[in-house]
Amino acid sequence: MKKCFSVLMALVMLLSALCLSSFAEAGSKGYIVVTDTIAADSGEDVSDALQAIIDANPNRTIFFPDGEYLVSKPIYTPAEPTKSVSLELSDFAVIKAIGDWQYGEAIVQLGGKFPANDTHTPGSNYSLEGGVIDGSGMANGISVNSGRETAIRDTSIKNTVVGIHIKHGANNGSSDADITGVNIIGTGKTDSTGIFLEGFDNTITNVRIGHVFTGVHVKSAGNILRNVHPLYYSDYTDYQNSCGFLVEAGNNWFDFCYSDQFAIGFRLTSNDVSTFHDCFCYWYSAGDGTQTAFKADKEFNSRVTNFNAGFHPDAEKCYVLHVGSLGGDGTMENLTANENHVTGKAHKLYLKESNVFAKFFAFFGVVVELMQAWIK
Repeated sequence: MKKCFSVLMALVMLLSALCLSSFAEAGSKGYIVVTDTIAADSGEDVSDALQAIIDANPNRTIFFPDGEYLVSKPIYTPAEPTKSVSLELSDFAVIKAIGDWQYGEAIVQLGGKFPANDTHTPGSNYSLEGGVIDGSGMANGISVNSGRETAIRDTSIKNTVVGIHIKHGANNGSSDADITGVNIIGTGKTDSTGIFLEGFDNTITNVRIGHVFTGVHVKSAGNILRNVHPLYYSDYTDYQNSCGFLVEAGNNWFDFCYSDQFAIGFRLTSNDVSTFHDCFCYWYSAGDGTQTAFKADKEFNSRVTNFNAGFHPDAEKCYVLHVGSLGGDGTMENLTANENHVTGKAHKLYLKESNVFAKFFAFFGVVVELMQAWIK
């Protein structure tokens, strides 16, 4: 019994030492530690207290030790460089939404105060790093409202309607945000989106997204997405409109982006040109029976290289490419797909490897598809 008690006390002392070490490290770096002012795991709303800490400490890093911090309204950081702060959360620090939230409001709004377009003044490179942002099924996670060098790194975003919303930046709509190492879990409802890009010129790398209806919604140009992997595992409500990557603008680059189980992997709603390299679609079940890798609502004009479509063998209809109208000068090169499972032939019109006869028969196949859709 004494031996067990000794072991238990040793573990308690070790954990205490690790916590104190974390606080000491934050203090040695000159960080502001929020638990010097408010208590973690208090069960109380700390929105105003957190906002007061941010407002009172310009150009400082604010550190959140492990624990749960409940907020009933958004927390805003300044974009103006002389007022900006960075937020750093330890691995098990959770900022969680409580109460009633206005639809579309994010828990943490970076650059939500004092909007600015200034990369010359020290303080423009503020960030949010680490920890967990929990929307409790009703709030958005993080928004980037203003600024030019905003970074979100190594953060876990849970139970949010929209995980990350990058709004139009102060530089003629350019937001220039950098998002990396983020994991996002949505609500599973049809309004749940992993990342929503409205601002221009962002870099999104190494992101995993799950339990959403739309993985990434791109409404702006000049973005690069690399190693972004949205996964569908909701209840199949309106499944035929679920989409891994919904792209409404051109001049975007997608590198090793992977749509997993969404009815539509990549949906292009405009005639604009984007580039897709080493991308992949995969279906682990038949879903509702129809699986589409690329869907162009209008003409197809994008550039696709080294693409792999992994259709499920039990699916009734499989499309590498489904187009809304004939035309466009898009190209597909070095495509991998099991042709025995492919229903539509539109992709053959744009394959660089296709011969004249293959394109001829594909053309008439697409005409028939469009006529059938028009009759319906």
